[in-house]
Amino acid sequence: VQLVESGGGLVQAGGSLRLSCALSGGTLSSYAMGWFRQASVKEREFVASIIWSGTRTKEADSVKGRFIISRDNAKNLLYLQMSSLAPGDTAVYYCAAGRDPYGMGASEGHVDYWGQGTQVTVSS
Repeated sequence: VQLVESGGGLVQAGGSLRLSCALSGGTLSSYAMGWFRQASVKEREFVASIIWSGTRTKEADSVKGRFIISRDNAKNLLYLQMSSLAPGDTAVYYCAAGRDPYGMGASEGHVDYWGQGTQVTVSS
């Protein structure tokens, strides 16, 4: 399984971006999916996750009400719609897949595959 993120870039505070993650070498509906991020000099942290069907999601408190995770199993694509971005959201964003289709939650322990990351930079 390979995961490739896209959609990162530079945006002003208050702006929006949509990240995409394309899964190849497998079927997206077999996996729970998630997004994590890592800012410089910080540890990687959970952002959001979604079970295989898309019917249940979990978001970090820091992004609730601003970020929406979604998936299109027919296209093998995962999304992260980010709005009201702030400089504190600046980080490398990683797509993640877990073989337990129900089980990612907020834990890296349930991640089996990682993407290479895409940089999001929010200017003030």
